[in-house]
Amino acid sequence: MLPFEHIVILDRKSNIPVYKQIAFSIINAIQTGILKASMKLPGSRDLSQKLGVHRKTVIAAYEELYSQDWIVIIPRKHVYVSDQIPQLKPQGWKVGTNETPYKNSFDLPFKRIASENLLGLKNGSFLELIIDDGYPDVRLSPIDELLKNFRSSTGRKYAIRNAHIGIEQGTIPLRKELVQYLAETRGLNITEQNIVITHGAQMSIYLASQLLLNEGSTIIVGNPNYKAANATFLETGASLIEVKVDENGLDINEVEEHCRKYEITAVYVIPHHHYPTTATLSVERRIKLLELSKEFSFAIIEDDYDYDYHYSSSPYLPLASANHCGNVLYIGSFSKILDPSLRIGFMIASTNFINQCIALRKLIDVGGDGYMQNSLATLINNGELKRHVKKAKKIYQSRRDYLDVLLKSRLAKYIDYKLPTGGMAIWVQIKPQYSVGLLQEIPRVQLPKIFEEQNAFRFGFASMNKDELEASVVAIEMKFQTLDNK
Repeated sequence: MLPFEHIVILDRKSNIPVYKQIAFSIINAIQTGILKASMKLPGSRDLSQKLGVHRKTVIAAYEELYSQDWIVIIPRKHVYVSDQIPQLKPQGWKVGTNETPYKNSFDLPFKRIASENLLGLKNGSFLELIIDDGYPDVRLSPIDELLKNFRSSTGRKYAIRNAHIGIEQGTIPLRKELVQYLAETRGLNITEQNIVITHGAQMSIYLASQLLLNEGSTIIVGNPNYKAANATFLETGASLIEVKVDENGLDINEVEEHCRKYEITAVYVIPHHHYPTTATLSVERRIKLLELSKEFSFAIIEDDYDYDYHYSSSPYLPLASANHCGNVLYIGSFSKILDPSLRIGFMIASTNFINQCIALRKLIDVGGDGYMQNSLATLINNGELKRHVKKAKKIYQSRRDYLDVLLKSRLAKYIDYKLPTGGMAIWVQIKPQYSVGLLQEIPRVQLPKIFEEQNAFRFGFASMNKDELEASVVAIEMKFQTLDNK
């Protein structure tokens, strides 16, 4: 018998489980020819003694090897190397083909999507500072707690067995928690059947637009507006009518004028903090928009991407919390609360519309991550999410106020802005004698998104600590000073 204690190399300090280290060592021995096809291997008890590990560890290693067809196990008799070793490399089916076909362009007809680089990040070297347009600080987020819940759920057999149930609409535990959570925080009177869980707000917007709009439809949006939403609406073939946005949000009088001229299918609105200007839709305009929706029978797509962060007073409840006869499609996301990479959002609507969202969603995505959804449900249930929001809100308000001081003391002669009552960004308008595009040339600072028509940008303050905020403002000030000296 070969000296397996020398063939199997174990590193007790490694993060790789011991059973996998055993399996990897045996696979390596097979690949290098040390272990031949049909060669008998030690029994689990014998090998465990040689390696100084628990017998169950060896059994787990053998099960891993068996599942990959490296070994054959005959219960209560012996274990031996398979005589049909798994192929290590795929076999080519056409001899002499060394070309790289994907270097060529795809020359057959296909649909082009009228879109731009919506992210705006440049490729290149590492940048010390990124002025985003309003992201949370992931350093504050309870990601460790979320992952702990994730690991716990994947370790329970009943959870593994049931993780896929209802996944097209979203897992039952998460939808149950959302019913209570949205009732307490946003005044929504809903059931589990009014919810579909999505991969973030953008998927919700896509589903809503695909079901509501088509060629010949007309949708009203703000000007300026969320560009990704506009691109999504245009992709359906619908026409966009842009309505001005002022300090009180979307101009509803102008919306009414268009309703009396055209057949409006939907109005897309961000009432809490309009993107990009951060303006809050006034109570009077909210009431009138709901009345117009009933009178002219159009849908309201309410995008409430950062409802949780309001600093000056209690926020207005969403339009979806009012009596709207089922005309409001309410969209939210956890990406702005926890982490942009956590793609879990939701749409609230009448059940017949939600059912069609589920049917459409299944054509492009069978379902989300059931484990992660259930982990988020646990985070809501145990109160961790509320505690995080409460803590983050204080920190973000402090950062907003600090940025306010920096902007006034260092950039007042170059910019205009109004301090927002909530959200995670300040809408900064550059004075006419300067161009916002020049700010993208600042060394070590990345400004991914600018709004050239408005000569403005969103200064996201939530994701930066005070040192980072100050460094960013100083860099912008130096750029302006350089322009002044030319």
